[in-house]
Amino acid sequence: MTYGRKSTAEGVTDGIDLTGKTAVITGVNSGLGKESMRVLAMRGAHVIGLARTEKKAAQACHEVKGKTTPLACELSDLESVRDCARAIQKMDIPVDILMTNAGIMAPMTLQHALGLELQFATNHLGHFVLINQLLEQVKAAEQGRIVILSSAAHTLTVRGGIDFDNLDASHGYDPWRFYGQSKLANLLCARTLAKQLEGSNVTVNAVHPGVIRTNLGRDIGGVFSRIMMAFAPLIEKTVEQGAATQCYVATYPELADTSGVYFSDCAPGKTTRYARNDLLAQELWEKSVELAGDYLK
Repeated sequence: MTYGRKSTAEGVTDGIDLTGKTAVITGVNSGLGKESMRVLAMRGAHVIGLARTEKKAAQACHEVKGKTTPLACELSDLESVRDCARAIQKMDIPVDILMTNAGIMAPMTLQHALGLELQFATNHLGHFVLINQLLEQVKAAEQGRIVILSSAAHTLTVRGGIDFDNLDASHGYDPWRFYGQSKLANLLCARTLAKQLEGSNVTVNAVHPGVIRTNLGRDIGGVFSRIMMAFAPLIEKTVEQGAATQCYVATYPELADTSGVYFSDCAPGKTTRYARNDLLAQELWEKSVELAGDYLK
């Protein structure tokens, strides 16, 4: 079966039985995360739905049919991330699918968390800690899959790909370039982890969902944003279509041995040279370990 830009999450999972499987998804309170939770739960998975607060997670879980468990996970607070991971660890069950879906996009004013620019802290470092904390449970699955949401916006990143000397943006902040940097970080994280897990039962892939009108764009503004919104009707997807690629990568049987790939429209996509730079990827991994510190223990 061939899927593409207009495929939906329901369509790409048609006929797939996830009964007995467990999926962990961040950002389930709206948009792509909520649709992914709905569809995977509909296919029989137990979905552990994470949102910034337990109230938001519980509301989202209540609104979908199937087995769900809500948990709070504020990605810009590594203590919250670790607490969430420990709650999942205490369930003592394999995690078949780990989907790092949540994120923020291009806030016009510079914001910080963890001493870092907010997008890098939230989109990359928070998920980095969650992935590493849950890695043993993913390995315990018969065939674990880690799906990391990146974006075609990784092409917009700062000079050099990752500006390690300006991760707090104290030497200049551009909303879209820092969003691109965080999305490149997601892609590089997937690349490094896939290499580390070669020969194991775990696959790691990155995903570009497309241009979708979701709450992700609530903070954006500026000239670039107005241009993007002007062209959005020509290129944007519905939420159902936007969630297709991540659900496809998370469940499609023929992808059981596919790892280290960047997917767009349910097919391998093109990346920049930065995204294929293993030295940059390794430097980012080492820096992330340094920044996360004790939260990885």
